[in-house]
Amino acid sequence: MKINYLKINGFGKIKNKEINLEKNINLIYGKNESGKSTILKFIYCMLYGISKNKNGKEISDYEKYKPWNSEEFSGKINYILDNGEEFEIFREFSKKNPKIYNNNMEEISKQFNIDKNKGNQFFYDQTKIDEILFLNTNLIEQQGVILDNNNQNLLTQKIANILSSGEDNTSYKKVVGNLSKKLLEDVGTDRTVGRPLNDITDKIKELEKNKKEIDYFLDINKEIKQNKIEVEQQIKIIEKEINLVDEIKNIKEKNEKENEKININENIKKEYSEKINYLKNKINDNKKIKEKNNKKNIINLFFISILIILNILINFINLPKIIEKIIIYGTIVYLILNILSYIFRKNKLNKIKKNKKIEEIKIEKEIEILEENKNNKEKEILNIKEKINKKNNDELILIKNKFNKYFNNEEIIKLFNNNLEFINEQIEILNKEYNNKKIELNTLIIKEKDIDNKLENKSECEEQLEYYKEQMKDLLDLEKSINIAKETLEEAYNEMKNEITPKFTKDLSLLMQKISNGKYNNVSFNSEYGLKVEIESGEYVDCNKLSIGTIDQLYLSLRLSTMNEITEEKMPIILDETFAYYDNERLENILKFIYENYKNNQVLIFTCSDREEEILNKLNINYNLINL
Repeated sequence: MKINYLKINGFGKIKNKEINLEKNINLIYGKNESGKSTILKFIYCMLYGISKNKNGKEISDYEKYKPWNSEEFSGKINYILDNGEEFEIFREFSKKNPKIYNNNMEEISKQFNIDKNKGNQFFYDQTKIDEILFLNTNLIEQQGVILDNNNQNLLTQKIANILSSGEDNTSYKKVVGNLSKKLLEDVGTDRTVGRPLNDITDKIKELEKNKKEIDYFLDINKEIKQNKIEVEQQIKIIEKEINLVDEIKNIKEKNEKENEKININENIKKEYSEKINYLKNKINDNKKIKEKNNKKNIINLFFISILIILNILINFINLPKIIEKIIIYGTIVYLILNILSYIFRKNKLNKIKKNKKIEEIKIEKEIEILEENKNNKEKEILNIKEKINKKNNDELILIKNKFNKYFNNEEIIKLFNNNLEFINEQIEILNKEYNNKKIELNTLIIKEKDIDNKLENKSECEEQLEYYKEQMKDLLDLEKSINIAKETLEEAYNEMKNEITPKFTKDLSLLMQKISNGKYNNVSFNSEYGLKVEIESGEYVDCNKLSIGTIDQLYLSLRLSTMNEITEEKMPIILDETFAYYDNERLENILKFIYENYKNNQVLIFTCSDREEEILNKLNINYNLINL
């Protein structure tokens, strides 16, 4: 790949600037703060876009490079791939996606994959190099090191990182440690306390306990609702039964009024009967008096007969004279008295008899009237009873029709045939039962409301439980992902250690040998002992014991050796103040090495020093000088 030219309309403090680049070495010279790093950033952002996220920095790249005094924030880059295809990219940095044209100036933006977060992935589709890989291989920035142990160790660590993980800022051990730390902090284990896994597990347990209680109350609530329905139905039946009994009561009460008429008539009839009996007894009493008088007359006749017989016997019996006289005179007196008494009684009896006769006639007439009245009352009673029976039958038919949905006819008839006293007792029993059922219903309603209040949080509890289960799933997925990442990293590390690292160290050894003019021949690396370099005497020394310049050479060599492994495309080598700490001898060696070994790669050297230009001229190497 070769970048043909850059057109910067507005980016950072650079505006309206065009830069033409050549195929091989391009020396881009400028003093400090002249815009070299801005141009380098412009190339990167043209290919991958500019981020509006801070990513741990004070301000985002978008805010940093957006011009203050110009509305124009755009540019263009033109490049050609190894297969001869030429592309021109125009990008407005305020927009996510650029416009991409082919060598016929046809817009082909839609031919490439679009990532919803990163935008058009044209450069990855063309080279298979993503932005992280580009930063870790093709773009080699100034290390910013100074000659102290801390920075020397930092650079050594970067070299070890590349050998173990493929990225200079990524340590395999640190990554594994960070993954384990992330697993512990972001997930946790059964033995940890206060970690997300523990918190969510506790939440789920608490919510499941609440849900279990809710389910328990839900079952009770179902039972209560069922009981409530049953009680309500029982109350309705009782209400219907009360209505039935009330209607029967009303009929019975109306009957009572009619029965009172019957009773009154019965009493009158009874009075008539009693009076008739009295009158009849009175007639009988008169007859008894006659019989008594007759009996009395018979007795008198009996005594008279005896006296007559005695007088007759006196003639045949010798009795003293005095006794005969007493008997004779006694008999005469008795006879005279009886005759007088009879005459008196006869007159009196005739008079009494006459009066009694008149009285009997009156009594018999009265009895006749009373009998007639009595018969009339009997008829009236019968009429009332018939009327009651007819009315009862009619009312009973209506009641049957009204209540046969709830009670069978036999029950209605049986109840109807009872007296008012029984009906009143039934009403009292039913009202008591009704009140008890009402109390039972109210108790169930109170319980239902109480449980309903407890069940109000059911949906919220289920939603929270579902939410935390999703959180748990995400957490377990994260745990699984981290473990997979660790396993994958372990596999990648083993592959790197067994296959790629040996090749890198071999290539690195060759590069170091050429760059150092045979001073350093072999480089070896393992995770236990780290990076070691063979010096001229044959001894292997720790990398961090070498000079910072040598380590810098080693780092550059390693970056260059990885370039051919990541893509088949011959990518530009972009060096940003990379040789700031090289002495002239090392600088001459590296420039000569790059020229001889990377003729198919475009080289962009950003520098604020004249040394690169002087050495290139000394080595008689052609280059394209761009002054900023």
